[in-house]
Amino acid sequence: MEFIPDVLNEKCGSRQVLGHCTSRWGSLVLIALLDGTMRFSALRRRIGGVSERMLTQSLRLLEEDGFVQRTAHQVVPPHVDYDLTPMGREVAQKVLALAQCIEGNLAAIMRNYAARDAAAGNT
Repeated sequence: MEFIPDVLNEKCGSRQVLGHCTSRWGSLVLIALLDGTMRFSALRRRIGGVSERMLTQSLRLLEEDGFVQRTAHQVVPPHVDYDLTPMGREVAQKVLALAQCIEGNLAAIMRNYAARDAAAGNT
């Protein structure tokens, strides 16, 4: 019997991978790496507010999924580059499209928040 991926099925592995790509830091790592190869420190500066620990964790998960390639250079001091794989680039472009959709609708989203807050204050 052939396995059919179904992200809505709680037992499907695609749900876990989707979580890696759409987590706060995972999605930002993917978007940042669309600009090209980056070292850890440059990536951390590019993604405002991410801690070293969370960036490391996100990079590891995305590398395990096959979206990010880690290249360790044998130099002193040692340094590591991160880049998107072809599959990672495809996923990152889709995550970027989602982020751009949200940014394009941010004014309306903020109005919804304000309306909700105003209604909560009137009850």
